[in-house]
Amino acid sequence: MPATPTTPSHEDEDLLFRILSQLDKAPDASQRATAAAVGTSLGRLNAQLRAAAEAGLVKVSERAGPDKRQRFAYALTTRGAAEKIRLTDQFLARKFAEYDALYAELTGTTSGLVPFKYRTKLMQNNLAPIPELYVSYDSAQKLKVEAAELKSHDLSPRQICDLELLMNGGFNPLKGFLNEEDYNSVVDTMRLADGTLWPMPITLDVSEDFAASLEIGEDIALRDQEGVILGTMTVTDRWEPNKSHEAEKVFGADDDAHPAVNYLHNTAGKIYLGGPVTGIQQPVHYDFRGRRDTPNELRAYFRKLGWRRIVAFQTRNPLHRAHQELTFRAAREAQANLLIHPVVGMTKPGDVDHFTRVRCYEAVLDKYPAATTSMSLLNLAMRMAGPREAVWHGLIRKNHGCTHFIVGRDHAGPGKNSAGEDFYGAYDAQDLFREHQQEIGIEMVDFKHMVYVQERAQYEPNDEIEDRDNVTILNISGTELRRRLAEGLEIPEWFSFPEVVNELRKTKPPRSKQGFTVFFTGFSGSGKSTIANALMVKLMEMGGRPVTLLDGDIVRKNLSSELGFSKEHRDLNIRRIGYVASEITKNGGIAICAPIAPYATTRRAVREDVEQFGAFLEVHVATSIEECERRDRKGLYKLAREGKIKEFTGISDPYDVPTDPELRVETENVDVDNCAHQVLLKLENMGLIAG
Repeated sequence: MPATPTTPSHEDEDLLFRILSQLDKAPDASQRATAAAVGTSLGRLNAQLRAAAEAGLVKVSERAGPDKRQRFAYALTTRGAAEKIRLTDQFLARKFAEYDALYAELTGTTSGLVPFKYRTKLMQNNLAPIPELYVSYDSAQKLKVEAAELKSHDLSPRQICDLELLMNGGFNPLKGFLNEEDYNSVVDTMRLADGTLWPMPITLDVSEDFAASLEIGEDIALRDQEGVILGTMTVTDRWEPNKSHEAEKVFGADDDAHPAVNYLHNTAGKIYLGGPVTGIQQPVHYDFRGRRDTPNELRAYFRKLGWRRIVAFQTRNPLHRAHQELTFRAAREAQANLLIHPVVGMTKPGDVDHFTRVRCYEAVLDKYPAATTSMSLLNLAMRMAGPREAVWHGLIRKNHGCTHFIVGRDHAGPGKNSAGEDFYGAYDAQDLFREHQQEIGIEMVDFKHMVYVQERAQYEPNDEIEDRDNVTILNISGTELRRRLAEGLEIPEWFSFPEVVNELRKTKPPRSKQGFTVFFTGFSGSGKSTIANALMVKLMEMGGRPVTLLDGDIVRKNLSSELGFSKEHRDLNIRRIGYVASEITKNGGIAICAPIAPYATTRRAVREDVEQFGAFLEVHVATSIEECERRDRKGLYKLAREGKIKEFTGISDPYDVPTDPELRVETENVDVDNCAHQVLLKLENMGLIAG
């Protein structure tokens, strides 16, 4: 009869915890020194080391040298590092419980350190260090060597942001990417499976092929886009999520107009992996390095300055005078110091780039009292999830040592849905945050909509102006600000600081001097290339900016000659065109693109690539399939009808007709010059060329 497996005792697990911690801290120490450090005999240490090696937690290698007592070297494996993190939580939870029992016995009341729903809360003191997932420097060097033999996953920009905040404690209490049980619980209830509040699914999405190559329990290396290893993960879960359900529950609607829902369906991998993460090194940032702080670095900074109450201001926009007044009032109301904590990871497509924003912040930082204000950058990939995101932002700021958090109207809202309505109510985020703020452990400060009262020459909360019928209330919306910047119009000093306006004008010159992209789409033979050539000549005749034509056939020959005509290859071809167009636009040139581009999701991705740097004009050349077939000089439609050309757009493969292009042109019974002139008129109307 086989022996029944026994559950390790607390004593055995505590000893294993001490051994793994000691090997991480002093991997080159002798066995005798290690036994003394962990408080056990050599015999018991050897037994534990053998068991740990068999379990894959420790790697044993022979070490040359005269001292026989040091003939073996021990190093933590990736799995051992993850187990150390798990045992650390377990050890601390038990010690906190023991302390709480003793405290209650002596004082008759609880200490407040009992974990909520069994998960350790190490944030009771907002200035005490919080757990990180990094191993020691020596262990990291050994893990780098070991990880060279592991399968690698190259992280996307969003995954790099997530991994950094997992490793440095910004996403505490998470110890890695969510497993399936935690994921399902977070999606449905905003809580981990053990009941801990956590509103956002932090998942590692990968391709089907990569997921199929893995075994459960296998370790993988997590690398940045240049191949630098940042950490490892033990794959404990692998599943295909219901992304429509995730969109409905997390973002409130399965609507591709929401940038995160669009990402979920059209960019993220089909399969999710879950498991604990071991941190080896943090991602390298070459920009604004002195402004980037981990949670523990900020907590240490607050301790050094003696700050006890800190209110955080979340922003992804430049700071104007209304924001200054808002933050001053919030700090006074909370009787707290101010942390300006802008997001410099991924924000909403179309937002001002973070380089420009940080220059704007630095330009006005001296408007704040240096003794009570600090600024730090947060490398967070926003999801624009409104109410859930507000709670998530609160938890993240709590991890960074803050005690108060400013929550705005329509906090982290993505704008309009497909029906032209706001995704979230103006105060939904504040309501959800208020409901959970005690559990979050951070107090909300309401964002007040500040407007300028001309007669008093000051900003005041809009809903507190009692004599509003007798005063002049001024305000400039974000849309109006962008229009004034685009057209080179005055931006009054009561609205913004001259330093901020100067920085914005450097990045956003008047539209007639910016680069832009004209993107033609339509069936083969619709006239795209002919109109594009005519437009190119007209724009070159006008002068002022370099003009580049990215015609479908020319790109196929020079940039994508190895690609076929499958959906995957056609998408890749269009994305290449979009990348080149975005670079041309960024550098102030004009890109004219004329591919078929049959798929709406790919056209949207190209638009987002380009609109980071300038305007995007989609032109649908709306020639009917019958007319295109009649014009068919190359005989392609005939071959497609005969089945000799597979996946031919309009015949054997679909074409997603643009639903809302900037311009739609008809070419039947209309000459080319007239069509090109329609595009010129539209460009003039958009302010992209001078009239």
